[in-house]
Amino acid sequence: MILNTSKTMKHTLSVLVEDEAGVLTRIAGLFARRGFNIESLAVGPAEQPGISRITMVVPGDDSTIEQLTKQLYKLINVLKVNDITQTPCVERELMLVKVSVTATNRAEVLEVAQVFRARIVDISDDTVTVEVVGDPGKMVAIVQMLNKFGIREVARTGKIALTRESRVNTEYLKSLEAKIQ
Repeated sequence: MILNTSKTMKHTLSVLVEDEAGVLTRIAGLFARRGFNIESLAVGPAEQPGISRITMVVPGDDSTIEQLTKQLYKLINVLKVNDITQTPCVERELMLVKVSVTATNRAEVLEVAQVFRARIVDISDDTVTVEVVGDPGKMVAIVQMLNKFGIREVARTGKIALTRESRVNTEYLKSLEAKIQ
């Protein structure tokens, strides 16, 4: 008896497509027809003119993602699909967070922003808007820290990612950094 040990997890797909009208609609339609949720989606020009890179985060087990990849390849204008989930990558997101502040806690909010190397992009008597760039874990961490002040609004771009040519895993780099300190 063979057991399926493949677990549902978040997969990061990097998809190169021809930059033509309707491509994103066809991809979204494929996901909708199959009942898939796209948790994060970022689209922009790639390194070649006329080509766009779509980075999406999709929950599923390995076999489901493999089937989804095969379906994506059947779509017109899809050039390449890579599941980069297990590949060492540079990952980034951009997030804007509007936080409630008072005269007494404003300095504390600014300090939290400084710790996370975030920038203050707007300030008023009762709010501070913070711009954060970093990996998805950093986004979760700063939101947890800012929640106690009262978050009024959040806007996130979704994850973008490129594979590391060095093939060095960032978890490995973090463990080395921890040993040095």
